[in-house]
Amino acid sequence: MERYIGEYTGKERGPLLICFGGMHGNEPAGIQALEIMFKLLEREPLANPDFVFSGRMIGLRGNLKAIKSNVRYHEQDLNRMWCREIVEKVKSSSEEILNFEEQELKQLIALIHKEIETYRPEKVVVLDLHTTTAHGGIFVIATDDPESVRIGIEMHAPVIKGMLKGIQGTTLHYFNTMNFGVEMVPVTFESGQHEDHLSVNRAIAAVTNVLRTIGCVKAEDVENRHDELLIEYSRNLPKVAELITCHHITDADEFKMEPGYLNFQEIEKGEVLARDKFGIIQAPSSGHILMPLYQEQGEDGFFLIKKVEGVCVACCEVRVAGCE
Repeated sequence: MERYIGEYTGKERGPLLICFGGMHGNEPAGIQALEIMFKLLEREPLANPDFVFSGRMIGLRGNLKAIKSNVRYHEQDLNRMWCREIVEKVKSSSEEILNFEEQELKQLIALIHKEIETYRPEKVVVLDLHTTTAHGGIFVIATDDPESVRIGIEMHAPVIKGMLKGIQGTTLHYFNTMNFGVEMVPVTFESGQHEDHLSVNRAIAAVTNVLRTIGCVKAEDVENRHDELLIEYSRNLPKVAELITCHHITDADEFKMEPGYLNFQEIEKGEVLARDKFGIIQAPSSGHILMPLYQEQGEDGFFLIKKVEGVCVACCEVRVAGCE
């Protein structure tokens, strides 16, 4: 299995877009979406002679060994390892002494640095494609960077703020200007449930919208159906929400989510959400549930979020009252 899903370089200079699929090995939708996306890009100039692509796009498989086994991870969650301490340790160590996920991390870091050194972009955008175990709406996790939030809003999906405080070591934490010496904007897109075939379609639509938003393709070359698909699945969901709390778990907890919860489902304070070996787990406050865990592997049982009021989308920037 190859690390590269595909690559496409335009005739015009522009940003470098790095897309990850399969950072968790049991989430194939992002990989499948990128495979289709690169085929569409190759065909587009034939169907549309005026098509111009500005920049370079690459698609990378994240956890190769976990993808082969169709598991989230083998020894460590690869999307909880993106912090400077772990990265520096892995970079300075030989692969022989590293575990599976540390080897994946080492290879990815080396490849990304090589891409940046070779193409020398003025700006890098990182799009990490995921799916969830629960059904329900799509959403974007953005950093506090206004450009990250802007990209998220243009995907017509709820933008969840504050998630970087609830979890650690994700691509959103590490892929920044400080760590790479070039302007870098990360964003994560959750396209639906793992096994929902429409999760692939929504991921394709999200990638297409990102290409338009960051200027790789012109707006007139993007079909309205991509917007319509994302808008339809986000209907009646908040434009912006923020994290209330995250329920962290360990294997020893014997955590089990109560059945039937959906992403963005409204819950009440005191509602029994799950159980573990210590007893029932109740919602500490009212809000909406996000990413309830319905698989054996994972470090987070569920997240609680709340809608952010007073959202103003203007001048290509999102200003959230009280949250700037």
